[in-house]
Amino acid sequence: MSTCVIFNPAARGEKAKRFADQLATLSTRVTLKPTYAAGAGRALAAEAVREGFETIVAAGGDGTLNEVLNGIADEPDGLARTRLGVLPLGTINVFARELRLPTLFEPAWRIIEQGRESLIDLPQAEFAGETQPQRRCFAQLAGAGLDSRAIELVKWEQKKAIGPLAYVVAGFKALAGPKSQILASAAQARASGELVLIGNGRFYGGSFELFPKADPRDGLLDVTVFPKVNWQVLVRTGWGWLTDQLHSAAGCHTFQADAFTLSSSGQVTFELDGENVGHLPASFAVRRQALRVLTP
Repeated sequence: MSTCVIFNPAARGEKAKRFADQLATLSTRVTLKPTYAAGAGRALAAEAVREGFETIVAAGGDGTLNEVLNGIADEPDGLARTRLGVLPLGTINVFARELRLPTLFEPAWRIIEQGRESLIDLPQAEFAGETQPQRRCFAQLAGAGLDSRAIELVKWEQKKAIGPLAYVVAGFKALAGPKSQILASAAQARASGELVLIGNGRFYGGSFELFPKADPRDGLLDVTVFPKVNWQVLVRTGWGWLTDQLHSAAGCHTFQADAFTLSSSGQVTFELDGENVGHLPASFAVRRQALRVLTP
């Protein structure tokens, strides 16, 4: 089957360089489409759908994955015509962990060659853009409040030096800043707090199982609301992770829904798959088993 691989040729670091060299070995078997600017993966994926590629591979981190996913979804019948493959290259690779994909190139590529397909849910967010309403899909997670602020504060040099711990450092910085109340509202549930996290799978921030009941095939999103975010809650959250009692230890409110809204009286950003994309209010919904993805 015809395969297109979308990747960032400007990715820095030793791992990215090795990955680029390995990609070059595929050039006679697949079509390689290097991105040319931030966000370009979306346009390249849409182009690949129009060109008739049956498999489009996102080679990179969760941000690249999100761009490719949205490019496929942008095209009429793109989700039905095209399968998504993943070659994990990022710092955290939460979606790849959820699907139990290997992070080494050769075993990850074998999974793509085997072509074993699975259907999973496709969540999306709708929100106001600068000139018109926007709709954007995501694969694994979303959040508003502390985590989106931490993403703003993460420095590339720290990500490459200490990996996922860079987000922890940025989170400590975000704790010191102002926080707004966020209201999560669904048909059968309402909760408000300073941090809202949304999962289409179990994992958040790596291998942390924040959403233990989440199933990417059940047509529901899992919502966790932290009423307060401060040092005391942070300590309780850490203890809760160690004792497998995170939600009760941190005082979280949780619910599942196929549609809900997030709103705030303050200026609050929100992120999808680890990238800030807009400001609240935003409405979230899920299309059940609409995404074709290659899995082990």
